[in-house]
Amino acid sequence: MACAFACGSSSLFLTIKTTSTPKQSLLRYPLATNVRAESMATEKLGIKVEKNPPESKLSQLGVHQWPKRGCHSKFPWTYSSKETCYLLEGKVKVYPDGSKEFLEIGAGDSVEFLKGMSCIWDVSGAVDKHHKFD
Repeated sequence: MACAFACGSSSLFLTIKTTSTPKQSLLRYPLATNVRAESMATEKLGIKVEKNPPESKLSQLGVHQWPKRGCHSKFPWTYSSKETCYLLEGKVKVYPDGSKEFLEIGAGDSVEFLKGMSCIWDVSGAVDKHHKFD
């Protein structure tokens, strides 16, 4: 018996080739009818990022009712309270104070910055975002 996965535009199949009988046969079993990449939050340099969160999560958080803000330069920033934002457009390299590393965020990212964090925002593509402070 041999197994293989086949992927169509919206479905996955498990294909099994049987050889234990004189007559070979192929069997196909659907594994899923609708495949979607799930988003997953990660944390780097004290910044939590979720790439492409589902619309249901954005609605649950009320993101589209949050105020909007844009920026387009390089500037220092210190968070006097926690900020959660959702980037609609743009690209930013965030350099936390005391680190030579950066985190790149961009359109479609939901990002959480903790109260007290200081960093440099280096905007390489004009940003448009929804944001809220807690």
